[in-house]
Amino acid sequence: MSRKKIIIYQVLPRLFGNEIRTCQPWGDRNTNGCGKMDSFTPQALHNIASLGVTHIWYTGLLEHATQADYSIYGIHGDSPEVVKGLAGSPYAIRDYYDIDPDLATSVPARLLEFEALVERTHNEGLGFIMDFVPNHVARQYHSDVRPEGVADLGEGDNQGEAFNPNNNFYYIPSDELHAHDFSLGSYHERPAKATGNDNFSSWVSKNDWYETVKLNYGVDYQRGHSCHFDPVPRTWKQMLDILLYWAAKGVDGFRCDMAEMVPVEFWRWAITQVKAKHPGVFFIAEVYNPAQYRNYLRQGHFDYLYDKVGLYDCLRAVVCGNAQAADISRCWQEVSDIRDNMLAFLENHDEQRLASDFFAGDASKGRAALMVSACMGSNPMLVYFGQELGERGMDHEGFSGRDGRTTIYDYWMVDSIRRWRNSDLFNGRLLSPSEVYLQQFYSKVLTLCNQEEVLREGEFYDLMYANLRNPEFNTGKQYAFIRRKERELILVVVNFDERDVQLGVNIPEHLFNFYGLPQRDDVKVRGLMSNTVFHFSFNCHTPTRVIVPALNGRLLKFRL
Repeated sequence: MSRKKIIIYQVLPRLFGNEIRTCQPWGDRNTNGCGKMDSFTPQALHNIASLGVTHIWYTGLLEHATQADYSIYGIHGDSPEVVKGLAGSPYAIRDYYDIDPDLATSVPARLLEFEALVERTHNEGLGFIMDFVPNHVARQYHSDVRPEGVADLGEGDNQGEAFNPNNNFYYIPSDELHAHDFSLGSYHERPAKATGNDNFSSWVSKNDWYETVKLNYGVDYQRGHSCHFDPVPRTWKQMLDILLYWAAKGVDGFRCDMAEMVPVEFWRWAITQVKAKHPGVFFIAEVYNPAQYRNYLRQGHFDYLYDKVGLYDCLRAVVCGNAQAADISRCWQEVSDIRDNMLAFLENHDEQRLASDFFAGDASKGRAALMVSACMGSNPMLVYFGQELGERGMDHEGFSGRDGRTTIYDYWMVDSIRRWRNSDLFNGRLLSPSEVYLQQFYSKVLTLCNQEEVLREGEFYDLMYANLRNPEFNTGKQYAFIRRKERELILVVVNFDERDVQLGVNIPEHLFNFYGLPQRDDVKVRGLMSNTVFHFSFNCHTPTRVIVPALNGRLLKFRL
């Protein structure tokens, strides 16, 4: 196998291993329990890998602000007024050099447990991805375990200046932090620091990222966004050291939170140096502005970007009946030159669960979308833990509320994952038939993405333009394309309709001419999803007729 298509399984360790069945809204760690790094046993990792996964993104590993008390271990606490939820947000980092004590079986050995998790993950043949959160930190950031000689963030800042290129933070001099619509209680901060969502005032609201403070990379946002990158700002050097620290421990990739809020010049400078010492490490950028895509890839040296405002938003609209399946073509066309760099997904920790009442309401309605997002190209694909079981995300966990998302703020349990983990060595006996079927469907599609060379490496050819006026093909509900390598092809036809359809797919003459392929009236075809063999025509004169089940698709492999 010359290369692998990256299939990422995103998981929150805090929730994955939690066995408490009767969690209480707003319950603390003692009441609701908490998963551990040790929950990822060799058996658990093997079963995750069996889904077709190549990498695991462990979300929330770094020590972050929390209302749990670990002072007995010498870990500084946080004022509850500036912590979201009892468990706290994994994106309000309190110590870049430490692992979240909630995730450790033995708190003093938490770093050793992390290193063991890296080793177990690698032993299963899986890559290890963790978050790097560069734009903001917890309001009460303090590193208890930073290496000797490393200055803490904020240490040595000139707090009398709103901006100084050598400050780690932005300040509102001579003013205290205030809140518009909630109480800061006994928490006091003077001078106030700018908030992570670029609020450069001393007043915050509950809609702000009020639990975080913005890091200063040398950009003076209040004076025309002027850049002060020479000499290299102190924050740059400190953040590079943090990346190198974790890369040296065997981390294979970093998912970089809100990367577009950090200047691209920093990324070029830092990523170049990380890759020089650790050539195999890759970087994923959370970027939502398409105008910046190529800048962060070509200037910032990122390997992959979120495909959120393009493919995700479009597929969500198609699944919900708010867009035409033919609109999917526009998504790949807009990023045709960087398509291999776009990370596809249907769920992640920020988005609502596909099966939730706020999205499709039924996990089966996402099957066609999965086949499109996973099989369109050689680019990476991400699956959020429980997605493969139809997890609905409709619990009322506490701070998170009932919003169709799985909480990142609360101590909780994901019921579908709990039942899967406890199903007699993962044999599915505690899962419903629909959950078992969906998991098998995901495993089949994701595994094929690397088993089949055509899906792993082949070229993409969109068939929609040849079927826009085809009376035997509904471009509002069906989508079709071909993946091709040499003379081997896979025809992908998906059906977003809730009924089975018999289609006649037009194959344009241009495809045969462009690839130098012969036309055939009778072609032997293997259905990859069902492993059945049948025959159909494959030429530009006769539509290729195929029956596609409701909310599903066909992967038809043949050779010309």
